[in-house]
Amino acid sequence: MDADPTPRLSRSAVDPAGHLRADDTWLDQAWADPRTRVLALEGGDPSHHGWRALLAKQSRALVTTGDTPELVLTGPEEAPEGERYLLGVEDGTAYFAVRSQGELAPTGGSRPASLREIGAILGDRDTGLLTRAVALANWNATHGFCPRCGSPTAMASAGHVRVCEREDVQQFPRTDPAVIMLVHRERAGREEALLGHNPHWPEGRFSVLAGFVDAGESLEQAVIREVAEEAGVVVEDPRYLASQPWPFPRSLMVGYTARAVAETEPTDDEIAETRWFTREGLARAAHSGEVVLPGRVSIARTLIEHWYGGPLPGEW
Repeated sequence: MDADPTPRLSRSAVDPAGHLRADDTWLDQAWADPRTRVLALEGGDPSHHGWRALLAKQSRALVTTGDTPELVLTGPEEAPEGERYLLGVEDGTAYFAVRSQGELAPTGGSRPASLREIGAILGDRDTGLLTRAVALANWNATHGFCPRCGSPTAMASAGHVRVCEREDVQQFPRTDPAVIMLVHRERAGREEALLGHNPHWPEGRFSVLAGFVDAGESLEQAVIREVAEEAGVVVEDPRYLASQPWPFPRSLMVGYTARAVAETEPTDDEIAETRWFTREGLARAAHSGEVVLPGRVSIARTLIEHWYGGPLPGEW
């Protein structure tokens, strides 16, 4: 199990600089500084696009073309109009994102790309910047009204807080916790991992199990419950491996391994088929194309390759 357990979207090289978000003087100075770099996100008005379409657009930014893509960052004077979010500071350079009100305008050396598409191959700095930017843009775009009284909210703290204009109550970015787990067992002296196929997926697509955490439930309780409900497998000893933000629109995926000890009756239909794989069997199935594994941007891939002990071919 020597594969790197750091999920792709958990990488970052920029200090989030939380202590500067409410410092209006510093924010104004940073925006006026020509060294500041700005990431433009595709955005728009939720009333025009509908929230689902808007969220899909907001995961796109311009990246350079070529074998080693990078985010296209501009100075403040070249940035589009729109909501402005502080992403952090690195070596004296401030990074902002702007949720624009229009389409991205690619040049000859750039193209628009989504976080899902590009997050696994960007460098640590750019992956962290884009992940945070998408999460903030999605939250701000869909929380323009107070959940307590329905009044409009105003953005504050450089995009990290919204304030009810009627009650002056602060709202903070919402995150939905979900567990994602690789279930394993030993059978006849050989280690096996359990993967599942969702009925809505193309044939051959398999992944680990996952589900949202219920109210009043611990992460470990959620692991045990979800595996039993989806696969009819009783597990023990949930062990945390890593976590990853998944801003589509606002999840935090918490990765575990868990040991199968018995069988039970599944109680939902989210999984159409489950299969146990030895390491050798999984490698053969992945190399032949019989099984297609999750993309490298997902923590699901991290869990599988950590158990396997190295990289595997193929992805959705």
